[in-house]
Amino acid sequence: MEKTIRGRLEYLKTEALKDFKDKGSEAYGAIYVGTATCGRSAGSMEVFHAFEEALKNLDIKARTFHVGCHGHCYAEPMAVVSKPGWPPILYGYLTPNRAQSLIKRFFNEEDPALEWALGAMKDNDMIPTVYETPRWAMEQRFLLENCGAIDPENINHYIARGGYGGLAYTLEREASKVIDEIKSSGLRGLGGAGFDTWRKWDICRGNSESPKYVICNADEGDPGAFMDRTILESDPHAVIEGMIIAGVTIGAESGYVYVRKEYPLAVSIMRRAVCQARESGLLGENILGSRINFEIVINQGAGAFVCGEETALIASIEGKRGMPAPRPPYPAKRGLWGRPTLINNVKTLALIPKILIQGAENFASLGTDRCKGTAVFAMAGKIQDAGLVEVPFGTTLRGVIFDLGGGVPPVIKASNIPGEKPITTKKKFKAVQIGGPSGGCLPEAFLDTPICFDTIFDTGAIMGSGGMVILDEDNCAVETARYFLEFTQKESCGKCTFCRIGTKHMLDILTKITKGAGTMDDLDMLQELAETIRQGSLCNLGKTAPNPVMTTLEYFKDEYEAHIVEQRCPSLECKDLIAYYIVPEKCQRACDACVGSCPTEAIYTRRDRLKAIDQEKCVKCTNCMEACPPQYDAVIKVSPLSELPESKADEK
Repeated sequence: MEKTIRGRLEYLKTEALKDFKDKGSEAYGAIYVGTATCGRSAGSMEVFHAFEEALKNLDIKARTFHVGCHGHCYAEPMAVVSKPGWPPILYGYLTPNRAQSLIKRFFNEEDPALEWALGAMKDNDMIPTVYETPRWAMEQRFLLENCGAIDPENINHYIARGGYGGLAYTLEREASKVIDEIKSSGLRGLGGAGFDTWRKWDICRGNSESPKYVICNADEGDPGAFMDRTILESDPHAVIEGMIIAGVTIGAESGYVYVRKEYPLAVSIMRRAVCQARESGLLGENILGSRINFEIVINQGAGAFVCGEETALIASIEGKRGMPAPRPPYPAKRGLWGRPTLINNVKTLALIPKILIQGAENFASLGTDRCKGTAVFAMAGKIQDAGLVEVPFGTTLRGVIFDLGGGVPPVIKASNIPGEKPITTKKKFKAVQIGGPSGGCLPEAFLDTPICFDTIFDTGAIMGSGGMVILDEDNCAVETARYFLEFTQKESCGKCTFCRIGTKHMLDILTKITKGAGTMDDLDMLQELAETIRQGSLCNLGKTAPNPVMTTLEYFKDEYEAHIVEQRCPSLECKDLIAYYIVPEKCQRACDACVGSCPTEAIYTRRDRLKAIDQEKCVKCTNCMEACPPQYDAVIKVSPLSELPESKADEK
């Protein structure tokens, strides 16, 4: 049996390597263009076609490949260019014209065009390889090692890099040995709860009922989160292999990938990957010549956030409305169609093959005593270098946000006067919303907190699945809490009275505060409602929904008080508490930039030919402030409204 399994996998690997050589990527070079969703939205498909056209026109035999996300979403479109005698170089901010020029310069003129390479020295003394770029050099890519390095729609790319070796390892051993290896690794579920992975597997395996099922939870619904989507689009076979290993280990023959319908590219790639695995004898009946069978079905969800909760997800697969069920019994005991069901997140399943191939000790050497391995974060919001990063547990929030993400970006306002330099305004970091809409808002004082399920929980926030939204000084803490609570309130399935009605009451109070109509008693009511909702809600959507409110109340209470007592928004974000005003001393008579930008014709010319704003018509869209030349800076925000200056010449 062992020789049959290993022999079949080695044959597949030999054929995979032959596929690369036949395509000439080693002899002539290759261009790997990131064409995941983030890349495509920035124009990577046009860049890909430009590369192909340039290679054809110049009769260069290098090959182009579609690959997944490199993680540097801020620099999309991106590509890795490799040619004999040169290290692979990562290029960012590409355009079709740059792509064509790059092919000509690099392949015909031996000029690597380092001005477009990420991490290249300006004096060209150093040509960085892909993994020597500043951000990648600081990461610890374990889970994301294949993302941006392989064609996700070509199974040979995955197999050539050792793919399905973890499956062979599993088929050659007893199930208990596989669970022991996972236990030794210290892997905890990366969907948010941080439950020991081996324990869930062991409970499901020990259940004598059959049939059993494996479910991959890819219902990623957090605003600003795209970790699972990236893995599905960039390394789909890692997820498939992890699911097969899970099925073999617990004794299941069927698995489901529950993925959001809003992820059309991920769905397409996963379906193709399932077909390729089946055609290669890695999925279906008699896997790799063994007597083991396992099949995978791609199930699309309608996008309900609550279906990220495992019992609601199960109900959705069964064709019912996605609503949570009381636990216990847990799905490992009684899940899909009343049978034992193992549910793991995308990241958790994708890690399993790598742990089995590289060894539990290697994985456990990363991270902390309680949180082993690495964590993947999607950085969004007010961040210089948005995208994906993978770091060992124990890395501080400061390390992720500032060292890897570049911190809060400056605001650059270009001048409309020829020769005038743009004016740059540096913004201050305010907070990070970690853990998605049910997470918590942590201020600067917590930046040196080491990242771990337990340490983050102690702050009042949660790890969640890995979303980070960065806020700067222009973001209002009260409005931030209202925004995230509005999301969770709308996504409530309505089953629990505490969640359905309690979150609505909290949202109404927050809305009232952002309008300047709140009272100090409202803060006590928010506190009371939060505790009641936490204790009375059935699932974690309701139990964690108050987190953004409670963390902002604890760490930014002065902003709540400013809204209530002074009817003032310190961050000048809450529209009902601000007004736009044109400072007469700064306004230039001949400049009409603000007039043309106003959609409601609220800006008019006074008798002294200066501009003014009709507050009754103003919809506070910020267009006038953005249009005003930075050297004049005549448009300002005012809060509270009682400080709105009066002008003697303000007559139409």
